Amino acid sequence: MMFRIVLAVFGVIELLFPRQVIDFMMGVTTTAETTYEFKSWVYKLARLEGLVFVLAAFWWGKNRAESS
Repeated sequence: MMFRIVLAVFGVIELLFPRQVIDFMMGVTTTAETTYEFKSWVYKLARLEGLVFVLAAFWWGKNRAESS
């Protein structure tokens, strides 16, 4: 259950704030001091990923409730 909550919360954050999430992740994963410019579709894809995370969390919860 905890994994579903974390997945849903991260999905909502990525859905609402894709630019900040991507900028944070790039800061964590890279060591160079250079700046990156992303194409506009990168942020749209991040929103889609957030939506998929939210839907997966709800779908997973629904299936677990129906099988009990």
